[in-house]
Amino acid sequence: MKTLIIDDERLARNELRRLLENFPKIQIIGEAANADEALPMIDELEPELLFLDIQMPGKNGFELLQAIEGKTPEVIFTTAFDEYAIKAFEFNALDYLLKPVELARLSEAIHRVEEEQQHANEINGGSAGPATKTLGENDQVFVKDGEKCWFVKLGKVRLFESMGNYVRLYFDDQKPLVLKSLNALEDRLNPATFFRANRKHIINLQWIEKIEPWFSGGLLVTLRGGDKIEISRRQAIRFKDLLSL
Repeated sequence: MKTLIIDDERLARNELRRLLENFPKIQIIGEAANADEALPMIDELEPELLFLDIQMPGKNGFELLQAIEGKTPEVIFTTAFDEYAIKAFEFNALDYLLKPVELARLSEAIHRVEEEQQHANEINGGSAGPATKTLGENDQVFVKDGEKCWFVKLGKVRLFESMGNYVRLYFDDQKPLVLKSLNALEDRLNPATFFRANRKHIINLQWIEKIEPWFSGGLLVTLRGGDKIEISRRQAIRFKDLLSL
C-alpha cells in the first residue's frame, strides 16, 4: 500500500518509518513536513494511505484533507494530543494514534487498513482484475435503506454525495443512504458518465443543465432538479478536457 508520512517533526517521521519496517505491505513513497509540501505529493504520487499529524505550521491536518481535490487517501492520524479524536473520525479516519506511537497500537491500525482494503475488494467483486465490473448508466443496482428497497438504473441517479461512511444517492424524489465510501463507489462507476466533482460529490454528466464560472477557477454546475454542485479548480481542468471537442 503506497503510503505518505506527513509530520513537521523529523524525528517523529523517522521513528514512524522505523516502526513501519515491520509491515512489508506498507510501501513508504515519501515524506512531507507540512501541507504545502504534502499536497503536490498527494496529487503526483497518489498515495493510498496517509499517516498525518494534526498540529503543523500552516494548514493543520484537517485543513490539509479539506484541500485535497479528487480522491482522498485513507488516513491514520498521528498526534501528541487526544482532544482531536472525535473530529478525526468525522473526517473518516481509519485510526487515531497518540505519540509516541507504540508498535502494538500501530499494528492494530495497520490491521484496520487491511480490513478496509479487504472490504473494498469484496464490494468490488474480489480483486481489481477482470471480475470487477464497471457500472454504467444502463446497469441496475439494488439499494436498501432501512425498510425501503429500490432496484434503480444508474442513469437515473443524478448525484452521489459522501456522508461520512455512507453515500447518499439522489434519484427521482428519493435520497437513500448506502454504506459505502465515495472512493470505493468511484472505482466502480464509468468515468465517461459519472464525474468526481469534488471531495464530496460525484455527478452524472447527463443530468447537467447549466455550467457557470465559479471561485478560484472552479465551476458551478446545476443539475436537472435544481441541485447545484461546485467542481473544484483541479477537477474543472479535467472536466473541460473530458467534455471539449
